[in-house]
Amino acid sequence: MSRELSPSVIGLLIGAALGVVAVAFGFWAMVLVALLAAIGYGIGRAIEGKLDVRGVADALRGRRSS
Repeated sequence: MSRELSPSVIGLLIGAALGVVAVAFGFWAMVLVALLAAIGYGIGRAIEGKLDVRGVADALRGRRSS
């Protein structure tokens, strides 16, 4: 039986993992883990086709998209 995790459960797991990293290795290690997790999430969404990479690039450059 396959079950998808709800967004709240995923958030709980991410928060718990960051908390463990913060306690074990300190604040800056936690920041690094959070940054790398966000980058990995973005890459995964782009591979799935659920993220418009050009739109994100335009937003980072300050260009508006409609």
